[in-house]
Amino acid sequence: MIDRSSIYRERIALTLEHKPVDRCPVDLGGTPQSTVETPAGVERLARHLGFHGPAPKEYDKFDTRILEHFDVDFRRAGAMVTFETPRKKKISDTVQVTSLGLKLQFSGQYWEIVDGPLHNSTRDDVAAFEFPGVEDITPGLLDDVESRARSLCLDTPYVVFGEHPVYGVLELACWLAGYDHVMLMLGLDPEYIHLLFGKILEFQKAVIAAYYGRIGRYIHITTSGDDFGTQTGPFMSPAMWRQFVKPYMKERIEYTRRFTDAVYMHHSCGSIFDIIPDLAEIGVGILNPIQPGAARMDPAELKNSFGGIISFHGGLDTQHVLPSGDPAAIDAAVGNLMDAMRPAETGGFIFAAAHNIQDDVAPASIERMLAAARTRPPARGLRH
Repeated sequence: MIDRSSIYRERIALTLEHKPVDRCPVDLGGTPQSTVETPAGVERLARHLGFHGPAPKEYDKFDTRILEHFDVDFRRAGAMVTFETPRKKKISDTVQVTSLGLKLQFSGQYWEIVDGPLHNSTRDDVAAFEFPGVEDITPGLLDDVESRARSLCLDTPYVVFGEHPVYGVLELACWLAGYDHVMLMLGLDPEYIHLLFGKILEFQKAVIAAYYGRIGRYIHITTSGDDFGTQTGPFMSPAMWRQFVKPYMKERIEYTRRFTDAVYMHHSCGSIFDIIPDLAEIGVGILNPIQPGAARMDPAELKNSFGGIISFHGGLDTQHVLPSGDPAAIDAAVGNLMDAMRPAETGGFIFAAAHNIQDDVAPASIERMLAAARTRPPARGLRH
């Protein structure tokens, strides 16, 4: 439930009720999937806008000068929960092993998974695998996220996004055991999948209780992330997703609601048109993103098909439009997206880029995108 104590919170409450609003809510940096990818990119944008010197320190997720300049509706609290376990070690400046036993290699911008502790595993391997416990959570982490969430909720007028504290069941299974192995086991050994997914769910629930028990009362929207789609279609058939993934995700959402009444937003890249009604059914109130270049993810079709049962977040193309640097193309894309979503008249949409903005996007293009979104006219009879 979102309190209506400020124009920002009133606006998002109306948006999620699919009612007219004075302007479309705008997000930049409110989630880990709707931000500028690198600190250098944020610094370039700040300089482009005329800000000099370091960003204010009271908010650790983004430069508040930029957020205030564009009148962004959201602020972000929380973090992915980290653990201190014997598995965790630094091998070199470019190779490390996480507390879950995932071996990562730095590729120049991202830490890529190159091996997992359950790669090509058996049922016995899965049964023997031990996840970190809440007693292993990095000391001070929960105190810090609670303090920051409380301050954002009580001392600012903005809508507070709570980051999700733990990874999704499908993606974590694939990271631990390998995408190829998990996809094979989905078809060859359902008992293996249920054993692995069940252990991940219990790990998720332990983290959820510890995390949302601290910040649940201070956030308005919370998230999860688990990619179910590729550029051309889902990772698996909708029937298989409903059999294997949906029950575990449903239980995660229901369990999260024991600790917070925040609206639930789920992030999945790719083409997932056929399972959007399922996501709404199990409690997803907001879907992020609209990936407009993926198959069957046209904004107008999504709005017309599902606009009455779910709200959408994001949708401005980051694969082609924003990197093009073409002001006319950006204006047209923003206009087409807003025309499809009709946020001023019917709510149900939060404007943002379709995913994180990478270093191939010029600061002027980010400014152009947000300025175009902010200047869309309000619904008839409403004023900002």
